[in-house]
Amino acid sequence: MRVGIARERRPGERRVAATPDTVKQLTGLGLDIDVETGAGEASGYADAAYRDAGAQLVAALDPAVIDVLAHVRPLEPVTAAGLRRGTITVGLASPASELATVRALAGAGVTAFALELVPRISRAQSMDALTSQALIAGYRCVLEAAMRLPRLFPLSMTAAGTIPPARVLVLGAGVAGLQAIATAKRLGARVSANDVRAASADEVRSMGGTFISLDLDAADASGGYARELAADRAELQRRMLAPHVAESDVLITTAALPGRPAPRLVTADMVAGMRPGSVVVDLAAETGGNVEGSVPGADTQVAVDGGHVTLVGMKHAPSTMPFDASRLYAKNVANLIELMTVDGLVQPDFDDEVVAGACLTADGVVRHAPTAEALEASVATQPAPPVTEGGA
Repeated sequence: MRVGIARERRPGERRVAATPDTVKQLTGLGLDIDVETGAGEASGYADAAYRDAGAQLVAALDPAVIDVLAHVRPLEPVTAAGLRRGTITVGLASPASELATVRALAGAGVTAFALELVPRISRAQSMDALTSQALIAGYRCVLEAAMRLPRLFPLSMTAAGTIPPARVLVLGAGVAGLQAIATAKRLGARVSANDVRAASADEVRSMGGTFISLDLDAADASGGYARELAADRAELQRRMLAPHVAESDVLITTAALPGRPAPRLVTADMVAGMRPGSVVVDLAAETGGNVEGSVPGADTQVAVDGGHVTLVGMKHAPSTMPFDASRLYAKNVANLIELMTVDGLVQPDFDDEVVAGACLTADGVVRHAPTAEALEASVATQPAPPVTEGGA
């Protein structure tokens, strides 16, 4: 069977779905690999390295011969619709926001696997792209903050005086948040954090941070995620966090809800209460924002007494460090393909909970129930075509 590695075409995407190392892994399974020329260039992986690993370089992937298509960002609807029936795709799909593509995949009879849907169980950890990419994103958030903060992160004692450590507050202690805590600690900052999940306090402390307890009930959901808070509980949380936000030099927010808009953790008034020169980095800016006023891919200057606060809306965070982001992501892709490969053939076994859980569409059916429901709802809310009077 032939696996195609797409060159990413969405603006800002610099990752690639395979590296020379994962090409060796896949060819070792008896698969043939086609890599689009220049697919790894933005990530630092040269065409020659793919060729040396056993791949065939092609100017463009041919849907007529590709059995498995590996990609990073969600496919465009026109690309999905042009795939041969029975083609298998493996990549990020963002099904909640890419309903047109999901409809095209189902209509084309494509068996699509969305890495966002990989079950969060121990056996599937090596295929969990959300976790691997969150690691990169959390690290990058701290670097973005450090470059904009007009002061040092670490405590510095000099003959000219002592510089106190910067105070960093992280809201959301999932993988990205924990990596942000660890990175800020390595830079010497004094770090505190908050999360609504029960296990987060110990996780924050394990990274060297101080956990801020708000004495609110935990809000755990399945898969290690937090569940969305009721409006009154969310408002109480914001009021209790406000003084901690005001005391911070850097605020980093990483909270996410799978398939839902990001929860609003910080209001404009809370940002306005911070000291001049402070920096806010919103990792969730692309999905609605944890911080009111954040704009994906842009810095916003928020006026405060004596100066301004810089509000950074992150966009394509893992793609800003594409070499290692691709290294991890490509391994997630290759491991899922390997799980489904028997004697050189990629044959999904839907009795396997990992395979079944990650499947978005198959045989013309949207297998992921929440996405199927969203598609039905979108059709139901479309306006009816206009009625014209009179005969032909």
